[in-house]
Amino acid sequence: MKQPQSTPRATPRSIVITGASSGIGEALAILYAAPGVALALTGRDSTRLESVAQRCRTAGARVDTAVIDVADRAAMAEWLARVDAAEPVDLLIANAGMSAGTGGGGETEEQARRILAVNIDGVLNSIHPLLPAMRARRRGQIALMASLAGFRGLPGAPAYCASKAMVRVYGEALRGDLAGEGIGVSVICPGFVKSRMTAVNRFPMPFLMETEAAARVIRRGLERNAVRIAFPWPMMAAVWLLALLPPSWTDGLLRQAPRKP
Repeated sequence: MKQPQSTPRATPRSIVITGASSGIGEALAILYAAPGVALALTGRDSTRLESVAQRCRTAGARVDTAVIDVADRAAMAEWLARVDAAEPVDLLIANAGMSAGTGGGGETEEQARRILAVNIDGVLNSIHPLLPAMRARRRGQIALMASLAGFRGLPGAPAYCASKAMVRVYGEALRGDLAGEGIGVSVICPGFVKSRMTAVNRFPMPFLMETEAAARVIRRGLERNAVRIAFPWPMMAAVWLLALLPPSWTDGLLRQAPRKP
């Protein structure tokens, strides 16, 4: 299931990471932090975000932080315009996202709307303020955080699966649209990775990865300008199989799967 590759990207020196106060976003910020690198980080928890920023500064990076809800279109546009004016952005990692539990019953309308707002509108609000400048420079790279859950609708996480399916397909289509303009686009599709989101799960998570290991896989994929960065491969293979099989064969099995609390 190896994806076709294209020209490797130059090492990014100005990087925006949303959802950087914990999980994969935090691990990526720390991994990219180095002398000569400018990091612009967002998160919703100011204390955790500042802790991440301090670790990145200790590694030699220049760090700009902002406590912003990625679903706030105007606030994101204003902040990203300021960031790009100060340090033209080489790499955007649209990582911020959320899930919610249905263990106590069905997903509520409010849960679904909030998940879709953060996971879909938040991605659009991260990408589009930077696109005009990237197009004008004819360079840049965009990474969208999807999920292996975006390949098959799973009971217990309808809005999450739908949002990640949209992000995956949108990113794959956007890659083709921007390829001729010097802008790379990669879609990241992790399985279970240790984070605050998975910490509440009270069920076995196959092939659960350490956050730092996941960040290294993502960075290598971005350096290759991979179309899709999906991992770990056994989980990817299982999800592909689920997506290929007729729903009538798999619905009964998936209905027995444990729900997120």
